Amino acid sequence: MFQSPPALATGDPEKGRALFSRCASCHQVGPSARNGFGPQLNGIIGRRAGSVEGYVYSPAMKNATLVWSEKNLKTFLKSPGDTVPGNKMRFWGMGSDSQIADLLAYLRQYP
Repeated sequence: MFQSPPALATGDPEKGRALFSRCASCHQVGPSARNGFGPQLNGIIGRRAGSVEGYVYSPAMKNATLVWSEKNLKTFLKSPGDTVPGNKMRFWGMGSDSQIADLLAYLRQYP
């Protein structure tokens, strides 16, 4: 008998909203989001790294050749310092693939 392949993890935006509280001291997202200690994250998926108008990036991030695809964001969220060495983000990484999927599901709500 044939079995269906397992569904791809798309994440839970509600869980992602709760996880975003870890990011909220530096980043904002949503209709009134502004740059703060970190850049605002509206429309991050598909955006070139280091490109938010009005935010002063580290030279490492400004010169990064990344476009924030979900794959690149997953890699960055796991290990920011390995993905963009010399960036100034003070976040050591998120080890859980399911938490990263949840966080990305939340961010996808703000194109």
